[in-house]
Amino acid sequence: MNIVITGASKGIGFELAKIFAKDSDNTVIAIARSENKLQDLKNECIKQNLKSKLKFIVFDIENPEKVKNELKNEINKHINTIDILINNAGFLINKPFTDTSTHEIIKTFNVNFMSHSVLIQDLIPMLKEGNIKHVVNISSMGGFQGSSKFSGLSFYSSAKAALASLTECLAEEFKNENIKFNCLALGAVNTEMLKTAFPDYEAPLSANEMAKFIADFALNGSKYFNGKIIPVSLSTP
Repeated sequence: MNIVITGASKGIGFELAKIFAKDSDNTVIAIARSENKLQDLKNECIKQNLKSKLKFIVFDIENPEKVKNELKNEINKHINTIDILINNAGFLINKPFTDTSTHEIIKTFNVNFMSHSVLIQDLIPMLKEGNIKHVVNISSMGGFQGSSKFSGLSFYSSAKAALASLTECLAEEFKNENIKFNCLALGAVNTEMLKTAFPDYEAPLSANEMAKFIADFALNGSKYFNGKIIPVSLSTP
């Protein structure tokens, strides 16, 4: 299988790449902005004697125009079709609504919504080839309607809600194609991004534990779901 993962240099994306790399039949395209951390991922896979074809692309998805003009070409250097696309990259800032700058708002929406939207748009031809393909968008419980909300995350939660809504729209628009779109609204996971935003909070799940769930869902969820926003959280609501 050909699997593309954004935000693959740390946290959940890092663990996802390692999980998929265990299958020697997989080609894993790991995308992130940090070359050093992507090299750490490659070294970790080599150390664990993982047999898949792991390729990494150093790319900062903060600029949607750059994503539109360049990223598909970089992916095409390694693969011509995609079986699974996991839009995992994210940007989280914990800041009061009235104190958040325009630049911070734009970056939050670019990384969490706009660039993923543009990437999906560009990769549709690669997703149409062959058997059923699965696009998994990683959202947040903060963007899940009716869930508890947290002060300081207004723009992050709003961007994640937009990604969830996009998932439903794409599932409808491409319902007659071989592409399934689903969205996982994650609860708190013990990642570097969360620790930076909430230094004193200890999340109940590790990045590896959540990655195992997401990997299984990416492989099998398209058999049962399409256009669904699925909360993945230990808390209620």
